[in-house]
Amino acid sequence: MGRSLEGHVAVVTGASSGIGLAVAQAMARAGAATVFNFHSHGEEAQDAVDAVRADGGQAVAVQADVSQEAEVTHLFDEAAQAFGRVDILVSNSGMQKDASVGDMTLDEWKAVIDVNLTGQFLCIREAIRRFRQQPAERRPARSAGSIIAMSSVHEVIPWAGHVNYAASKGGLQMLIRSVAQEVAADGIRVNAIAPGAIRTPINKEAWDSEEALKKLLRLIPYGRIGEPEDVAHAALWLASDAADYVTGTTLFVDGGMSLYPEFRDNG
Repeated sequence: MGRSLEGHVAVVTGASSGIGLAVAQAMARAGAATVFNFHSHGEEAQDAVDAVRADGGQAVAVQADVSQEAEVTHLFDEAAQAFGRVDILVSNSGMQKDASVGDMTLDEWKAVIDVNLTGQFLCIREAIRRFRQQPAERRPARSAGSIIAMSSVHEVIPWAGHVNYAASKGGLQMLIRSVAQEVAADGIRVNAIAPGAIRTPINKEAWDSEEALKKLLRLIPYGRIGEPEDVAHAALWLASDAADYVTGTTLFVDGGMSLYPEFRDNG
């Protein structure tokens, strides 16, 4: 999409690896001054920032735990101090703590909900507050701001053994739709991306051997595992003026995983 985000400032949470890293890198290549948020992998985030700067772009790395209100405020303060404003939020941070429902502890439940749902709320709320405060005459886009939340195919596909994760993504779907409805009149767009199986370190066991990959591909009608760049391309479009009339929706980037592939042969 070339330099479709020239003049924008983007905050990307969980941007030190995987999907978040690919999205932040793509935003920077598209011309956005980009904040690479990280929680515990600062060296990787700083390496990415250094690469952006070496290529002539603008970027900073900021540590923050998105489940903590004060740290989210600090993240946006640092973005504003570095670049003067915020125009795009990609709320990507997420985690898994898997267990069967009978064995899942309250701490395992709360840890996932705190990051995947409460963390989304805190980042989205702070972005909206900043968008509303910023003068309209300095906007680089038609909208007053664009929010993209990273969901999952499991906002619609049940996932036994992962009830905390699935519940967080199901809740995120309604959070996005409700917020989008509330802030549309302010010119703020709010959407989500729901990736399917993407080749990232968090799910390495699912694709790192020929046998595991063959099993995984049975769930993907399109016949290949996704790459982080597939999600990044979708995020670039949603953040740009090319998607200015799009709000309150989830864009599935899943190779058809959410199409009930077991029914390809009439069930």
